[in-house]
Amino acid sequence: MSSLVIDLVLCGFAYVVLIYFVATLTKSKISRKDSNNDDGDGGIEDLSPPKIDLPPGVIWPSDVPKNKKTVEPLEL
Repeated sequence: MSSLVIDLVLCGFAYVVLIYFVATLTKSKISRKDSNNDDGDGGIEDLSPPKIDLPPGVIWPSDVPKNKKTVEPLEL
């Protein structure tokens, strides 16, 4: 065999070994005995939308007052 073929085989083997070690060392460290599908964030989940500070006079459509009195138009 020529030296080029030996070099290519050795480089391919080194590549496979390197990828194997990188893949095994970067695995998630979550223990496998607890299989509750917890992503590990912790804390309490708050699914309500954030309260946005709006400028004066601007309201959300869902915050419109329900008891709106109808005003009779003025006649001139």
